[in-house]
Amino acid sequence: MRAAGYALGLALCLTQALGIAGAVDFSDPGWPCIQRKVEKLSASLMWPAPVTRTPLPPAANDLVEVLSLRRVSLREAEALIQTFVEKTAPVDDQLVGNIFYGVFENLSGNRQRLIAGIARYSRSQIALAARIDEARVELAKLTGEAKPDFDRIDKLEEQIDWDERIYRDRSQALTYVCETPVILEKRAYAIAQLLLKHMPD
Repeated sequence: MRAAGYALGLALCLTQALGIAGAVDFSDPGWPCIQRKVEKLSASLMWPAPVTRTPLPPAANDLVEVLSLRRVSLREAEALIQTFVEKTAPVDDQLVGNIFYGVFENLSGNRQRLIAGIARYSRSQIALAARIDEARVELAKLTGEAKPDFDRIDKLEEQIDWDERIYRDRSQALTYVCETPVILEKRAYAIAQLLLKHMPD
């Protein structure tokens, strides 16, 4: 079957994609996530069939927007795709491919904006860590003086306590935020698999 051939091609492309991802290093010192930083995804590695980009009909555009929503489960997405195909039949490979590319562009755009936000988040954490270090140095210097400025010491201790609390809270939140680009990438791949099932024979 033609769809099976596309599925095989997709598997081969994904094997290649994993090799490319493995070559990415942690050369960005400002990247705070355990996950490797891969700024841009390649749609062709998820969708091996050639696609000529054409405007989508309204019903297909609506499907693209719904499939792009993370709150829509993959089971729901599969049902929506099945319903669309049944109502639109017959569908051709270009229509299905353009639906995937529409979803990919939405998810990829969200992912890139998120990665940019993570970078800003990281810079903010680095600046906060530097502020804490500077305050600790000043605090150590003041407490070592013959006549300490206790008012200033109290203010520094309060500032350090507050800044450290913010730093810890942000660090905990960052664990979830760092997972989101990977979640979006996996969703794009999963949607590709669901759509490939409906490629014409």
